Amino acid sequence: MSDDLPTKYIETRHGARIAYTVTGRGDRVLLLANGLGGRLYTWQPIVDAFRDDYRIITWDYRGLFDSTPPTRQAHLSITDHAEDALAVLDAEGVSRAVFCGWSMGVQVTLEAASMYPERVAGMLLMNGTYGHVFSSGLQPFIRFPFAGAWLNAIVETVADRPHLARAIEYGAPRAVMPAAAFFWLVSRARPAQMTPLMERYMREVFDPRTFPNYLRLFQELDAHSVLHHLRDIHVPALVVSGAWDWLTPPYQSHVIAKRLPDAEAIHLRRASHFVLLERPEVVVPATRRFLNQRARW
Repeated sequence: MSDDLPTKYIETRHGARIAYTVTGRGDRVLLLANGLGGRLYTWQPIVDAFRDDYRIITWDYRGLFDSTPPTRQAHLSITDHAEDALAVLDAEGVSRAVFCGWSMGVQVTLEAASMYPERVAGMLLMNGTYGHVFSSGLQPFIRFPFAGAWLNAIVETVADRPHLARAIEYGAPRAVMPAAAFFWLVSRARPAQMTPLMERYMREVFDPRTFPNYLRLFQELDAHSVLHHLRDIHVPALVVSGAWDWLTPPYQSHVIAKRLPDAEAIHLRRASHFVLLERPEVVVPATRRFLNQRARW
Protein backbone atom coordinates (compact mmCIF):
# COMPACT_ATOMS: atom_id res chain seq x y z
CA MET A 1 0.00 0.00 0.00
CA SER A 2 2.63 2.54 1.04
CA ASP A 3 4.81 1.49 -1.91
CA ASP A 4 2.39 3.20 -4.31
CA LEU A 5 2.34 6.56 -2.51
CA PRO A 6 4.81 9.40 -3.03
CA THR A 7 7.26 9.83 -0.18
CA LYS A 8 7.83 13.21 1.40
CA TYR A 9 10.75 14.21 3.61
CA ILE A 10 11.59 16.59 6.43
CA GLU A 11 14.92 17.23 8.13
CA THR A 12 15.37 17.16 11.91
CA ARG A 13 17.75 19.14 14.05
CA HIS A 14 19.51 15.88 14.94
CA GLY A 15 20.57 15.16 11.38
CA ALA A 16 17.86 12.58 10.63
CA ARG A 17 15.81 12.73 7.45
CA ILE A 18 12.22 11.66 8.16
CA ALA A 19 10.18 10.01 5.40
CA TYR A 20 6.39 10.18 5.51
CA THR A 21 3.37 9.50 3.30
CA VAL A 22 -0.09 11.01 2.96
CA THR A 23 -3.23 9.40 1.60
CA GLY A 24 -6.96 10.02 1.72
CA ARG A 25 -8.85 13.28 1.71
CA GLY A 26 -10.70 15.43 4.19
CA ASP A 27 -10.14 18.27 6.59
CA ARG A 28 -9.66 16.00 9.59
CA VAL A 29 -6.43 14.03 9.99
CA LEU A 30 -5.49 10.64 11.37
CA LEU A 31 -1.80 10.29 12.23
CA LEU A 32 -0.68 6.65 12.31
CA ALA A 33 2.18 5.83 14.71
CA ASN A 34 3.55 2.46 13.65
CA GLY A 35 4.82 -0.38 15.74
CA LEU A 36 8.48 -1.34 15.87
CA GLY A 37 8.23 -2.86 12.43
CA GLY A 38 5.38 -2.59 10.00
CA ARG A 39 4.35 0.32 7.84
CA LEU A 40 1.10 1.51 6.26
CA TYR A 41 0.13 -2.02 5.18
CA THR A 42 -0.40 -2.97 8.84
CA TRP A 43 -3.15 -0.31 8.99
CA GLN A 44 -5.06 -1.48 5.92
CA PRO A 45 -8.51 -1.85 7.59
CA ILE A 46 -8.26 1.71 8.97
CA VAL A 47 -7.07 3.13 5.65
CA ASP A 48 -9.78 1.34 3.67
CA ALA A 49 -12.49 2.49 6.07
CA PHE A 50 -11.51 6.15 6.48
CA ARG A 51 -9.51 7.35 3.49
CA ASP A 52 -12.59 8.87 1.82
CA ASP A 53 -13.32 11.12 4.82
CA TYR A 54 -9.96 11.69 6.48
CA ARG A 55 -6.45 12.61 5.48
CA ILE A 56 -4.19 9.81 6.75
CA ILE A 57 -0.52 10.46 7.50
CA THR A 58 2.19 8.08 8.67
CA TRP A 59 5.95 8.31 8.94
CA ASP A 60 8.97 6.04 9.24
CA TYR A 61 10.73 6.26 12.58
CA ARG A 62 14.21 7.74 12.39
CA GLY A 63 16.68 5.01 11.49
CA LEU A 64 14.07 2.68 9.95
CA PHE A 65 12.94 2.11 6.37
CA ASP A 66 13.27 5.35 4.36
CA SER A 67 14.15 7.55 7.34
CA THR A 68 17.83 7.98 8.10
CA PRO A 69 19.26 7.69 11.63
CA PRO A 70 20.31 10.74 13.62
CA THR A 71 23.97 11.62 13.96
CA ARG A 72 23.98 10.19 17.49
CA GLN A 73 22.14 7.12 18.78
CA ALA A 74 21.13 9.09 21.88
CA HIS A 75 18.59 10.83 19.64
CA LEU A 76 16.55 7.68 19.03
CA SER A 77 14.46 8.24 22.17
CA ILE A 78 10.67 8.06 22.31
CA THR A 79 10.60 11.81 22.92
CA ASP A 80 12.49 12.31 19.65
CA HIS A 81 9.95 10.20 17.76
CA ALA A 82 7.08 12.17 19.30
CA GLU A 83 8.77 15.41 18.21
CA ASP A 84 9.07 13.96 14.69
CA ALA A 85 5.32 13.28 14.67
CA LEU A 86 4.59 16.92 15.42
CA ALA A 87 7.14 18.06 12.83
CA VAL A 88 5.38 15.98 10.17
CA LEU A 89 2.04 17.57 11.10
CA ASP A 90 3.66 21.00 10.92
CA ALA A 91 5.02 20.22 7.46
CA GLU A 92 1.50 19.35 6.32
CA GLY A 93 -0.07 22.42 7.95
CA VAL A 94 -2.04 20.31 10.44
CA SER A 95 -2.70 21.83 13.85
CA ARG A 96 -4.63 18.93 15.38
CA ALA A 97 -5.04 15.23 14.62
CA VAL A 98 -6.23 11.97 16.10
CA PHE A 99 -3.15 9.89 16.89
CA CYS A 100 -3.53 6.18 16.18
CA GLY A 101 -0.79 4.16 17.88
CA TRP A 102 -0.05 0.46 17.62
CA SER A 103 2.56 -1.29 19.78
CA MET A 104 5.56 1.11 19.92
CA GLY A 105 3.23 3.76 18.53
CA VAL A 106 1.26 3.72 21.79
CA GLN A 107 4.29 5.00 23.69
CA VAL A 108 4.99 7.59 20.98
CA THR A 109 1.35 8.73 21.05
CA LEU A 110 1.20 8.99 24.84
CA GLU A 111 4.46 10.91 24.89
CA ALA A 112 3.17 13.38 22.28
CA ALA A 113 -0.11 13.81 24.16
CA SER A 114 1.70 14.45 27.44
CA MET A 115 3.86 17.16 25.86
CA TYR A 116 1.41 18.76 23.41
CA PRO A 117 -2.19 17.82 24.35
CA GLU A 118 -3.53 20.74 22.29
CA ARG A 119 -2.28 18.98 19.13
CA VAL A 120 -4.02 15.67 19.89
CA ALA A 121 -7.75 15.42 19.20
CA GLY A 122 -7.94 11.84 20.40
CA MET A 123 -5.93 8.65 20.79
CA LEU A 124 -6.53 5.16 19.42
CA LEU A 125 -4.15 2.98 21.46
CA MET A 126 -3.80 -0.65 20.31
CA ASN A 127 -1.60 -3.37 21.78
CA GLY A 128 0.71 -1.07 23.66
CA THR A 129 2.20 -0.20 27.00
CA TYR A 130 3.07 2.88 29.02
CA GLY A 131 6.78 2.03 28.97
CA HIS A 132 9.58 -0.14 30.40
CA VAL A 133 8.81 -2.90 27.90
CA PHE A 134 11.42 -5.34 29.17
CA SER A 135 9.86 -5.26 32.62
CA SER A 136 6.19 -4.80 31.73
CA GLY A 137 6.05 -6.73 28.45
CA LEU A 138 7.00 -10.17 27.16
CA GLN A 139 5.80 -11.64 30.47
CA PRO A 140 2.10 -12.52 30.09
CA PHE A 141 1.83 -14.77 33.14
CA ILE A 142 4.61 -14.23 35.68
CA ARG A 143 6.68 -11.04 35.96
CA PHE A 144 10.31 -11.27 37.03
CA PRO A 145 11.91 -8.09 38.43
CA PHE A 146 15.29 -8.98 36.91
CA ALA A 147 13.93 -9.51 33.37
CA GLY A 148 14.75 -5.96 32.27
CA ALA A 149 18.45 -6.30 33.00
CA TRP A 150 18.62 -9.72 31.34
CA LEU A 151 16.87 -8.59 28.17
CA ASN A 152 19.05 -5.49 27.90
CA ALA A 153 22.11 -7.74 28.19
CA ILE A 154 20.76 -10.04 25.47
CA VAL A 155 20.11 -7.12 23.11
CA GLU A 156 23.62 -5.76 23.64
CA THR A 157 25.14 -9.20 23.12
CA VAL A 158 23.38 -9.56 19.76
CA ALA A 159 24.33 -6.01 18.77
CA ASP A 160 28.01 -6.65 19.58
CA ARG A 161 28.17 -10.00 17.75
CA PRO A 162 27.16 -9.70 14.09
CA HIS A 163 27.16 -13.48 13.60
CA LEU A 164 24.35 -13.79 16.16
CA ALA A 165 22.35 -11.10 14.38
CA ARG A 166 22.82 -12.94 11.08
CA ALA A 167 21.63 -16.19 12.67
CA ILE A 168 18.48 -14.46 13.90
CA GLU A 169 17.93 -12.88 10.49
CA TYR A 170 18.29 -16.31 8.89
CA GLY A 171 15.94 -18.07 11.28
CA ALA A 172 13.20 -15.45 11.61
CA PRO A 173 11.40 -16.17 8.29
CA ARG A 174 10.89 -19.75 9.43
CA ALA A 175 8.54 -18.44 12.12
CA VAL A 176 6.04 -17.12 9.56
CA MET A 177 3.99 -20.29 9.13
CA PRO A 178 3.77 -21.05 12.88
CA ALA A 179 2.75 -17.44 13.46
CA ALA A 180 0.01 -17.66 10.81
CA ALA A 181 -1.24 -20.87 12.41
CA PHE A 182 -1.29 -19.16 15.80
CA PHE A 183 -3.36 -16.26 14.42
CA TRP A 184 -5.84 -18.73 12.92
CA LEU A 185 -6.20 -20.65 16.19
CA VAL A 186 -6.67 -17.48 18.25
CA SER A 187 -8.81 -15.26 16.05
CA ARG A 188 -9.59 -17.32 12.92
CA ALA A 189 -7.62 -14.78 10.88
CA ARG A 190 -7.10 -16.34 7.46
CA PRO A 191 -3.58 -17.66 6.77
CA ALA A 192 -3.94 -16.37 3.19
CA GLN A 193 -4.24 -12.87 4.67
CA MET A 194 -1.73 -13.09 7.50
CA THR A 195 1.07 -15.08 5.83
CA PRO A 196 2.07 -12.41 3.24
CA LEU A 197 1.84 -9.73 5.91
CA MET A 198 4.06 -11.68 8.31
CA GLU A 199 6.55 -12.46 5.56
CA ARG A 200 6.94 -8.78 4.79
CA TYR A 201 7.02 -7.87 8.46
CA MET A 202 9.82 -10.35 9.18
CA ARG A 203 11.76 -9.31 6.09
CA GLU A 204 11.66 -5.66 7.09
CA VAL A 205 12.37 -6.15 10.78
CA PHE A 206 15.42 -8.32 10.14
CA ASP A 207 16.86 -6.28 7.29
CA PRO A 208 20.63 -6.24 8.02
CA ARG A 209 20.80 -2.53 7.17
CA THR A 210 18.43 -1.47 9.94
CA PHE A 211 18.44 -4.38 12.41
CA PRO A 212 20.98 -2.65 14.72
CA ASN A 213 18.59 0.31 14.97
CA TYR A 214 15.77 -2.06 15.92
CA LEU A 215 17.86 -3.40 18.77
CA ARG A 216 18.59 0.10 20.03
CA LEU A 217 14.93 1.07 19.75
CA PHE A 218 13.98 -1.89 21.93
CA GLN A 219 16.24 -0.43 24.59
CA GLU A 220 14.72 3.03 24.12
CA LEU A 221 11.26 1.54 24.60
CA ASP A 222 12.45 -0.01 27.83
CA ALA A 223 14.08 3.21 29.03
CA HIS A 224 10.90 5.23 28.43
CA SER A 225 7.85 5.48 30.65
CA VAL A 226 4.86 7.80 30.63
CA LEU A 227 3.07 6.05 33.51
CA HIS A 228 3.42 9.04 35.82
CA HIS A 229 1.89 11.37 33.19
CA LEU A 230 -1.19 9.31 32.32
CA ARG A 231 -3.52 10.86 34.89
CA ASP A 232 -2.69 14.32 33.52
CA ILE A 233 -3.49 13.50 29.87
CA HIS A 234 -7.08 14.69 29.41
CA VAL A 235 -7.28 13.59 25.77
CA PRO A 236 -10.09 11.16 24.88
CA ALA A 237 -8.77 7.68 24.24
CA LEU A 238 -9.91 4.32 22.93
CA VAL A 239 -7.69 1.54 24.30
CA VAL A 240 -7.78 -1.84 22.51
CA SER A 241 -6.10 -5.02 23.77
CA GLY A 242 -5.96 -8.70 22.82
CA ALA A 243 -6.10 -11.51 25.36
CA TRP A 244 -3.37 -13.49 23.55
CA ASP A 245 -0.98 -10.58 23.19
CA TRP A 246 2.25 -11.83 24.75
CA LEU A 247 4.41 -8.94 23.49
CA THR A 248 2.44 -6.23 25.27
CA PRO A 249 0.16 -8.21 27.62
CA PRO A 250 -3.32 -6.76 28.08
CA TYR A 251 -2.81 -5.85 31.75
CA GLN A 252 -0.74 -2.92 30.45
CA SER A 253 -3.68 -1.65 28.41
CA HIS A 254 -5.88 -2.00 31.49
CA VAL A 255 -3.47 0.21 33.45
CA ILE A 256 -3.46 2.81 30.67
CA ALA A 257 -7.26 2.87 30.42
CA LYS A 258 -7.66 3.07 34.19
CA ARG A 259 -5.22 5.95 34.68
CA LEU A 260 -6.24 8.09 31.70
CA PRO A 261 -9.06 10.43 32.79
CA ASP A 262 -11.09 10.07 29.57
CA ALA A 263 -10.61 6.55 28.25
CA GLU A 264 -12.74 3.61 27.21
CA ALA A 265 -11.36 0.12 26.76
CA ILE A 266 -12.11 -2.78 24.45
CA HIS A 267 -10.64 -6.16 25.35
CA LEU A 268 -10.84 -8.84 22.66
CA ARG A 269 -10.58 -12.40 23.88
CA ARG A 270 -9.94 -13.73 20.39
CA ALA A 271 -7.00 -11.54 19.39
CA SER A 272 -3.27 -11.20 19.94
CA HIS A 273 -0.77 -8.44 19.11
CA PHE A 274 -2.38 -7.59 15.75
CA VAL A 275 -5.92 -6.75 16.88
CA LEU A 276 -6.68 -4.49 13.92
CA LEU A 277 -5.79 -7.12 11.33
CA GLU A 278 -7.23 -10.02 13.31
CA ARG A 279 -10.53 -8.41 14.33
CA PRO A 280 -11.29 -5.49 11.98
CA GLU A 281 -15.01 -6.17 12.28
CA VAL A 282 -14.77 -4.98 15.90
CA VAL A 283 -11.95 -2.44 15.82
CA VAL A 284 -13.06 -0.43 12.77
CA PRO A 285 -16.66 0.25 13.92
CA ALA A 286 -15.41 1.11 17.41
CA THR A 287 -12.91 3.53 15.86
CA ARG A 288 -15.65 5.11 13.76
CA ARG A 289 -17.81 5.70 16.84
CA PHE A 290 -14.83 7.15 18.66
CA LEU A 291 -14.02 9.55 15.83
CA ASN A 292 -17.63 10.66 15.46
CA GLN A 293 -18.62 10.91 19.10
CA ARG A 294 -15.57 11.43 21.31
CA ALA A 295 -12.70 12.96 19.38
CA ARG A 296 -12.33 16.67 20.10
CA TRP A 297 -11.75 18.15 16.71
